[in-house]
Amino acid sequence: MSAMLSAEELRKALRLYLVMGSPNCGGGDPYEVLEAAIDGGITMFQLREKGPGALQGPELLALGARLRRLCAQRGIPFIVNDDERLALELEADGLHIGQEDAPAAAVRERLPKMIVGVSAHDLGEAQSALAEGADYLGVGPQYATRTKLDAREVQGPAVLARMRAGGIHLPLVGIGGIDATNAGAVIRAGADGVAVVSAIASARSPREAAAALRALLLL
Repeated sequence: MSAMLSAEELRKALRLYLVMGSPNCGGGDPYEVLEAAIDGGITMFQLREKGPGALQGPELLALGARLRRLCAQRGIPFIVNDDERLALELEADGLHIGQEDAPAAAVRERLPKMIVGVSAHDLGEAQSALAEGADYLGVGPQYATRTKLDAREVQGPAVLARMRAGGIHLPLVGIGGIDATNAGAVIRAGADGVAVVSAIASARSPREAAAALRALLLL
């Protein structure tokens, strides 16, 4: 496990995991969206600045620093998506990588004190990520999603059950098209939590949306 959190603490932190960048906020201020989501009860945050209009360079660093400070003040683990340099510059709590990114073993070696999350789409990928030192797995897409344009084929909650049956005991978080109507099925299939993007970031009231999901997840 990462020096940051024990496995049990990480399971709790993954319960309601907001993944977001400025393109997901409908033109609103990501800081205000994140603040409202924390008020509503999210337990972990990932900065994923991708898509049309995504910030880069100094603008991305400035946004990341604002969001990092907010998470630190509120005791929310702060993860950076697929940008090792940014994660180090922001002194993030962790880094999340996909199957097409740097090998998990190399990232684990370079970032021994950070949480390392890895996306996995089937039991084989989960076993590889476990062997390479991943701290948790992001499993999906659970349902159809418009947030990730290059998303893999929808797996459904059954993939979580297959991973658990195959001996994967790592903390698992379901991601992809999850909202209040289907989050329960993801947890019942074996996930420790759900990762959401638009269900909170695009909601009319991110605070109310987060609170509704948190109540549903019996936090």
